[in-house]
Amino acid sequence: MPFTEKQYKQRISLGQSDNTLTRLIIINLVVFITLALIKVFYYFLFREEAIVASRFSNEALKWVVLPADMNNFASRPWTILTAMFTHVGIWMTLANMLWLWTFGYIMQDLTGNRKIIPLFIYGGLAGAIAFLIAVNLLPAAQTPANAVYFGASASITAIAVATTMVSPGYRIFPMLNGGFPLWILTAFYLVISIATVPYYSVEAYMPQVAGAFMGFLFIWLIRRGYDWSDWMSNFFDWVNNLFNPDKPRRGQKSIKEQLFYKSSSDPYKRTPNVTQQRIDDILDKINQKGYNSLTAEEKDLLKRASEDEV
Repeated sequence: MPFTEKQYKQRISLGQSDNTLTRLIIINLVVFITLALIKVFYYFLFREEAIVASRFSNEALKWVVLPADMNNFASRPWTILTAMFTHVGIWMTLANMLWLWTFGYIMQDLTGNRKIIPLFIYGGLAGAIAFLIAVNLLPAAQTPANAVYFGASASITAIAVATTMVSPGYRIFPMLNGGFPLWILTAFYLVISIATVPYYSVEAYMPQVAGAFMGFLFIWLIRRGYDWSDWMSNFFDWVNNLFNPDKPRRGQKSIKEQLFYKSSSDPYKRTPNVTQQRIDDILDKINQKGYNSLTAEEKDLLKRASEDEV
């Protein structure tokens, strides 16, 4: 069953206004830059690195990262959403944005603009929930009470797995001897993601696994007729229209309806071709029934013929 978007541009560049991948990367970078500026502000107030790090974490960062402690999470429930957009280190941010652009570009090229952000959010939610379950229910998780979770790794893993399921044979760098299939790049990304996690940190593995499962589930359900991105995309459209000055007000007719459907004149005028056979038929009709028997179209045609000297 086809599940690609019905209307989308085949090749999408980062400069297009309808490129949701660009918006997604910009949101992540805006959060990163905002947090970086806040930390710089702390450096103006406190010179010692330890004091800056402590106050930044306890006074600023805690409002956007997901806490491991359920009591803290209950007081800041929005962090289950903000954590997936939060990055602190420059290398972490750069690596995640590059991987997001790589898999997001392919996903957007294959399925259109309306699935990448919902999939990113679903993957992030799955990773956050898996983190909370791991640190609070798994005995093997040795996590301090002040531990936090943040980053887009689970979301990117969901996009990578979903993209690979859509087209595992998608060729990367086809100019290099035909390129190599997408599944190899995805496998490389998963190996790198797992290798950078400490082997004893069970709670760090769980978001990656949950993100991969969410990417698989997302495409598996679409192939069976259940598209989880529809309601979220429609909600985003509704929010965008709230600030759209060109949107018709309630009860107001659209420009197309006012100028086309309610127009007193025809949208086009049919002009028959003047041929000798057609003129002969009209003259025969005049001989048999008289000039008054002609239709308006036939009279117009006869007049045009006389002017053109047919």
